[in-house]
Amino acid sequence: MVNKSQAEQLVHTRKQMDEFMKNSVEFWLEHGIDREYGGYLVCFDEDGKQMDSLAVLEPTDKMIVTQTRMIWGLSALLRTGIAKEFGWQEQCLEGAKQGVDFFIDKFWDQTYGGWAWVTDRQGKVLDNGKLVYGQTFAIYALAEYYMATGDERGMDYAEKTFRLLMDHAADKERGGYFENFKEDWSIEDAGVYGGDLKSLDIHMHTMEAYTTLYEASGKEEHKKALLDIIDIILKYMVDYDYWCGRNQFTLDFVPKPAISIRRTWNYDRDPESANRNPLDTTSYGHNIELVWLLNRAYEVLGEAPAREFTRKFAEYTVNNGWDKKHGGIYRDGMHDGRLVVRDKEWWQNFESLTGFLDVYQVTEEDCYLEKFLELWKFDHTYFYNSKTGESRQLLSEDGSVLIPDTGNQWKCIYHTDRAMMECRMRIDKILADS
Repeated sequence: MVNKSQAEQLVHTRKQMDEFMKNSVEFWLEHGIDREYGGYLVCFDEDGKQMDSLAVLEPTDKMIVTQTRMIWGLSALLRTGIAKEFGWQEQCLEGAKQGVDFFIDKFWDQTYGGWAWVTDRQGKVLDNGKLVYGQTFAIYALAEYYMATGDERGMDYAEKTFRLLMDHAADKERGGYFENFKEDWSIEDAGVYGGDLKSLDIHMHTMEAYTTLYEASGKEEHKKALLDIIDIILKYMVDYDYWCGRNQFTLDFVPKPAISIRRTWNYDRDPESANRNPLDTTSYGHNIELVWLLNRAYEVLGEAPAREFTRKFAEYTVNNGWDKKHGGIYRDGMHDGRLVVRDKEWWQNFESLTGFLDVYQVTEEDCYLEKFLELWKFDHTYFYNSKTGESRQLLSEDGSVLIPDTGNQWKCIYHTDRAMMECRMRIDKILADS
């Protein structure tokens, strides 16, 4: 139960979050919907103008990750009732539906099944690789869209995608999932194409997708798949000596030094990083994101939250990933606490908002509520760009801007506005329980 001072701070923070969400969502509704060809445009500079160039893709190309994240975001705003509250009901419904129309028409592979990785602006397929990361975000988005709208296409294609993963990607011998496939669902080459590895990142987001799929369907096969992947993550992908997430593994779950895989976020922003074989690290953002996504999965399954896991992971993140001088969450470090990357990226710092509130709700320890409030102050001060209403991409350790982008092929409505949605609902519950 919060005291009077904490309640006042939460009320103030919620108002700021609503303002952030209002400005951010209205930016994406105005600029993100491609009204000429369908789908979404996501590459905008700090002034909200369409970018001229990117390191790998063209600014108007359409990549599965942000196309599905936009569908998910607009659908979530509908399902939570936030769209109606802010007067966006019709815009979000139209925006989500046209996104699904484009996605099914242009991204779905009529020959082999599954979803392409990238199309051009008009929908011509440029990369038809079948990456589990992309397929799971399709499940996540389409299941959310179905629950928000009742459009049966959402559940139909979410289940088709699930079945393809079970048929082609599920490792029936060792457990978990192969992660990277060619157009015809044959496993990708080893090394930079990732055919020979498994990762926490992909398995965590598959858990996220299966949580929403099971919530939408209630089917036993979806429940079983969700329980199975939770078991894999907890059995193989956590370093219980330190209570943090491991990064990459061989196919039989032996931890290995992490590399940047082609078609991933780190590779797309820095293609040469794939050749450097960085030390095995843990991502502070993934650690705290895993906490709340795992607890959400247990909630949907009707089970109690993972209390010890939540507390231990939160302790590790605060002790090692939190900048005690400037505030904010660092990007990466060694398991033993040595920092590797001291920059601060938008997604870690917004996912950690939900994470710290989740930890507070599970543990009732005031230090995590205070950490949430401190982090929001940092995010609102340094990440927020009042010109666009969205977050900047990357800051230095002291909060100075390194990359001011409003959006790119990996950055859109998902991390920022999801945090606003999750946090405002959690704040309301905390205040109601006080």
